Amino acid sequence: MEYPLVLRFRTALVTAVITGTVLATAPAHAHPPSGIDIDRRDRHQSIDGFGYSIAFQRASLVHKLSEAKRAEALDLLLDRRTGAAPSILRLGIGSSATEPYDLMLSIQPTDPGGPTAPPNYVWNGWDGGQVWFSKEAQKRGIGRFYADAWSAPGYMKDNGSDSNGGSLCGLQGVTCESGDWREAYARYLVQYTKFYRQEGIKIDELGFTNEPDWTAPYASMRFTPAQAAEFMKVIGPIAKRARVGVACCDSFGWTQSDAYAQAIEADPEARRHLAVFTGHGYASPSNRPLPTTAKTWMAEWAPSSVADGWNEAWDSGKGTDGIAVAERIHDTLALANSSAFIFWLGSSRGGTAALMQVDDANDAYRVSSRLWAFAAYSRFIRPGAVRVGVGSEIEGVKVSAYRNADGSEVVEILNTGTTEVATSVDMKRATAYLTDATHNLTKAPELVSKRGPHTRLTLPPRSLTTLVTNHPGRG
Repeated sequence: MEYPLVLRFRTALVTAVITGTVLATAPAHAHPPSGIDIDRRDRHQSIDGFGYSIAFQRASLVHKLSEAKRAEALDLLLDRRTGAAPSILRLGIGSSATEPYDLMLSIQPTDPGGPTAPPNYVWNGWDGGQVWFSKEAQKRGIGRFYADAWSAPGYMKDNGSDSNGGSLCGLQGVTCESGDWREAYARYLVQYTKFYRQEGIKIDELGFTNEPDWTAPYASMRFTPAQAAEFMKVIGPIAKRARVGVACCDSFGWTQSDAYAQAIEADPEARRHLAVFTGHGYASPSNRPLPTTAKTWMAEWAPSSVADGWNEAWDSGKGTDGIAVAERIHDTLALANSSAFIFWLGSSRGGTAALMQVDDANDAYRVSSRLWAFAAYSRFIRPGAVRVGVGSEIEGVKVSAYRNADGSEVVEILNTGTTEVATSVDMKRATAYLTDATHNLTKAPELVSKRGPHTRLTLPPRSLTTLVTNHPGRG
């Protein structure tokens, strides 16, 4: 079943998918307003990539499939040419003393005898299937890994449990009989990255908190904005010596991230140690820039599956539809200026909103249209791309444009309306891919035709059209 506690307790707070039309001022050379104009001189954020989480033993579900089914599922989840094509994987750092399904095992499950005692780390080389899945990702060219902790082990916290919130002993306002665990927790997290390094996997970003403003009955731990800035100064130097960037703060909602961003920005030392600022999209959607000078990532979001159950539809009117996810990706990139979009789960069981449903007991899997919505962006907008300006005044159409490091261009066009749209885009030659109720990121040459320096374009109703230049450097 889908990670039940997270979704069950979040349902009331998850917001509806944003609707609306992007309006942008067309550049001076624009042709009639019915067209789509790219302003290649108007450069916005760089793109680090797209990804999803494999935490809470979800990777192990794929491993439990038969060899043939496992290979198929891995290609769908990881392959750049035929699958979801992620460029980032988000790993979960465990805090539990045991490892039943839905929990993540700590690398130090028992108290070593206090914060200054020699640590007694243990490593099984499996980590809930995450090591295996990461190696499979590497085989397919995926090389960026973000590891995040939901909680410290219970003996490091004032509530004595890795669940139900609680705070790290030693933070301002948190006093524990066992002493100050701040530095020990920082070293614990960095040791996790060292274990991965010995497996041949380099963790690039390390997060010490997940939804620090949300108390949950599963692994969770509270940080105030001031405490997060305080801990940045503890973990920062330790992570730097290990050549790992520090990410913060994965707040429960995008707007709720403001206070954490402001606290770190107000502390020059804390800001100096911040590599990436991260936020989630549950309590409020990722639809505007955050108040930070750091690069920002939307590090977790998925629509709630509590009411919808498992839904494969592209456009059935549910929040878990593929078109709804495509719209959230658009808003995250084009309105929030995020450099990454990281979906919640790649795979899970039961009534899940993951990209893939795995029925390991019956050696089967199913794919949702959410995977193809995700792949429409991730497959073509590659790490190192830059979002560029685009102008359009077409009602119900959302557009964003990107230039990859190799010079190729990608234009993503989401027609949220119920009627077909005829328009043009100032690209000399482009290949069109269509994602809608009957197409899963399928080549669609019938949608485009060349006319002078522009490409004429037909946008089917309720669809996502992805245009990709055929030759690098030729817009």
